Amino acid sequence: MAFIITMIKKYRIKKNEEFSKIIAYKKSIASDCFVVYCKPKNENYSRIGISVSKKLGNAVIRNKIKRQIRMMIANFYDFDNSDKDFIIIARKNYLDKSFKDNMCDLEKLIKSSII
Repeated sequence: MAFIITMIKKYRIKKNEEFSKIIAYKKSIASDCFVVYCKPKNENYSRIGISVSKKLGNAVIRNKIKRQIRMMIANFYDFDNSDKDFIIIARKNYLDKSFKDNMCDLEKLIKSSII
């Protein structure tokens, strides 16, 4: 039996207004697969929003990418002990790399933006 870690819904950013505020803060870091925007948090815990463009594929593929990113985040990120909210935008090169490579790439970006 496999144990799957998932991201709790209270840790997600869903409203367009919240996405816009974090992106407008203009603190970002990028790689060939992701762009990560961050802003100091307003809640008692950190939250993460995920955006996947229609350029990456149809709804099924975009939802799969979002699920994968949520799983990546849940494996290495501590929501209660971080001081920032994040927006993660997947880029076209995401599809060319393996899950493990994408996870290492995302982990580096998140950890470097926390500092």
